[in-house]
Amino acid sequence: MSTVDVVTDQAMVLLQDRPVVPLTAWTAEAIGECAESGRTLQLVTPLDSRLSLPMRAAASGTEAQWVVRNGDGYYEGLTGRPLQWSGGTFVPIPEARDYAPGFTTRPTAPIGAQLSLTYRLRHGTAGDLGAPAQRMLQLLTGKAPAGWGPAEPLQHPWQSDRLTEYVRARATARLIVAGDGPRPAQAVAEFTAVDGGVSEVTTVTVGYAPEDPPPLQHLPSLIGAMAAEQPVASLFAQLIPGRADLTVEARWTGAAAPIGMAVTGTVTGPAGLPGQQVGPTSRPLTLFPLGDGRSPDGWQRHRMLMQHLQSAAART
Repeated sequence: MSTVDVVTDQAMVLLQDRPVVPLTAWTAEAIGECAESGRTLQLVTPLDSRLSLPMRAAASGTEAQWVVRNGDGYYEGLTGRPLQWSGGTFVPIPEARDYAPGFTTRPTAPIGAQLSLTYRLRHGTAGDLGAPAQRMLQLLTGKAPAGWGPAEPLQHPWQSDRLTEYVRARATARLIVAGDGPRPAQAVAEFTAVDGGVSEVTTVTVGYAPEDPPPLQHLPSLIGAMAAEQPVASLFAQLIPGRADLTVEARWTGAAAPIGMAVTGTVTGPAGLPGQQVGPTSRPLTLFPLGDGRSPDGWQRHRMLMQHLQSAAART
């Protein structure tokens, strides 16, 4: 059982001293309470603690923040930005011009690559809501998911119909789906009820060790196979340097970089960025290669593509 250690008008502060901090049911509920009250959940850990992938995803939003205690100082665990206690919340130190010292220390485990695929689609008023995540994990790991639930540890073995029933009974749902393949794999799925159905945004992440690089050459066929069965609106692929076990340390491990982006339909890209048709002719996707997942130049191509797509949408 967890308890809030400090509550102010601006923040709920939760002290955690464990090797890996998961997104427990209690923590998820506290984040929801913070969203309703306008507070931020500030999770304070020592330097050697790590976050699970779902907890990292939660701490990347606006309702939760990872605060790392290192000696007499504090910093934001995902960015290295030095922090200080203001009396009501942890805030950036105005005069700080560099990363906190703890953030630049060497990681405690080998750093491989985390392949991250974020897809968006819209479901109708009927149908299997768990099928897209199941198919993506099967394509990436060769096996169906092991389980699902709103928090860690996951409460349910994999049953897509039970997940569908759970989501359709709610206006919004944020769920975790665990892979069951030879490599660590997880999906964090967000569902929102909309007119005529349910909107889904899901990020599937697979961890690869340094000696086991992700098979990026198979990405076009993987996306095409996904599109053949699911009405994908868009899919964004990137590589994130990190531990193969999908946990994150409060240390710099390298910058994420894009691999490609697929959008529904037969789409013409900007000059110098040709697209590749993937998926069946009845449900085509256009995949735009953006980079090798390691070079920051891919973000320039990503910005160029997004500006082009937004301009094209505005003209229609």
